Amino acid sequence: MSLLTHARELARTPAERNRYADLLRAAAILVVVFGHWLSAAPYVVGGRLEIASMLGIASWSHLLTWALQVMPVFFIVGGFSNGVSWESARRRGETYADWLHGRLRRLVSPLVPLVALWAALVLVARYLGVDPALVSNASRLALIPTWFLAVYICVILLVPVAAAAWQRFGLASFWLPVSAAVMVDALAFGHGLTALRWANYVFVWLAVHQLGWLWRSGRASAGTVALAWLMGGLACLVFLVELSGYPVAMLTVPGADFSNTRPPTVALVALAAMQFGALMLLERPLRRWLDAEGPWTATVLVNGMIMTVFLWHSTVQTLVIGTAAWLGGIGLALQPGSAVWWLWRPAWLFVMLLALLPVVLVMMRFERGGRRGSRAAWPAGVLVAGSLLLCLGIGLLAGRGMGVPDFPWLRLVPLLLVVAGAVTVLRSRPERGVRPGA
Repeated sequence: MSLLTHARELARTPAERNRYADLLRAAAILVVVFGHWLSAAPYVVGGRLEIASMLGIASWSHLLTWALQVMPVFFIVGGFSNGVSWESARRRGETYADWLHGRLRRLVSPLVPLVALWAALVLVARYLGVDPALVSNASRLALIPTWFLAVYICVILLVPVAAAAWQRFGLASFWLPVSAAVMVDALAFGHGLTALRWANYVFVWLAVHQLGWLWRSGRASAGTVALAWLMGGLACLVFLVELSGYPVAMLTVPGADFSNTRPPTVALVALAAMQFGALMLLERPLRRWLDAEGPWTATVLVNGMIMTVFLWHSTVQTLVIGTAAWLGGIGLALQPGSAVWWLWRPAWLFVMLLALLPVVLVMMRFERGGRRGSRAAWPAGVLVAGSLLLCLGIGLLAGRGMGVPDFPWLRLVPLLLVVAGAVTVLRSRPERGVRPGA
């Protein structure tokens, strides 16, 4: 069966399904992928490969990140879809462990071959005597996208809490983590307690996730309410940037004093509010557009491989750059940011897309994850603990890469954490009445 035929079959969804959420999920990830490819500025100078970023080269690009930083969109959609999934599980009498196992399986399954590949590459490079620092930097660049997975898994673990908070407190369940994020920023920047900033990985992304529950409630669907969110978020963002000293860029700028994303600041919440308002204003016309077979089938097709595309796009880029440098710097001689460099950007994107396509076709099978009718093999406490180990391992890999040269005996720790966490999350047992392999 061809991918298109399979997508057409899956596109026969119930009329009540919110197709707009699926479109936003696919669009957000594709913006991230093409944004990473476009902003990367590798070049060879004096026989040495340098990896620059357009955010560090062209300050005019910082304002563009107000539209191109779309991780808030993914978390808003995540809040919406997690709410639908959790309430459906509750109606079926499904346990938290079984729900969590099913929810995480599609996220974690495509991660396993990616980590395995880089572990193998590190071993081969070590055997060939490649500089450990080079290997570490290459793996770090390739695995940077996985930080999002670690944060999102932590948010999924808290979905029952988010659901209970929404049911009891409504919109206050959004403002409470926002207030905590404001306090963290105030203490970090006003009193030098910068270590507290890491707490905003929880507060900021939980707040953004709660906007998905607001979306589901229908309370933001009116045009005036949506416009208020858009304009209010924009006003807060301008205030934070112009009067409070927050960076203009909503992505990390190489060499900058601090970033709005690592760790996140309250400026990302303002951006999320602005984007949320824009999404609500666009919902009705785009849902009508998705009623047509073509746009909806394309959306289903992309969503069927979206995590594979996201997780592998940086690895493909890293390997393409490494191959080009090994071949004498082919395609890497142009000065980043020059007019000629920009003229060649479409060709650069085409090469990346061409290299990614076969990888996705091979690896997307892992995204479909596990057999049908499977349940969690562990009780909820063990599953949560395994998920946290997995997140810690992912975070270390995304931050430092593999084969860190200055800690030779500790280089295996992140990998072991990922393996232990993945085994815990992915291990399943058959549903009652369902035979294995049926």
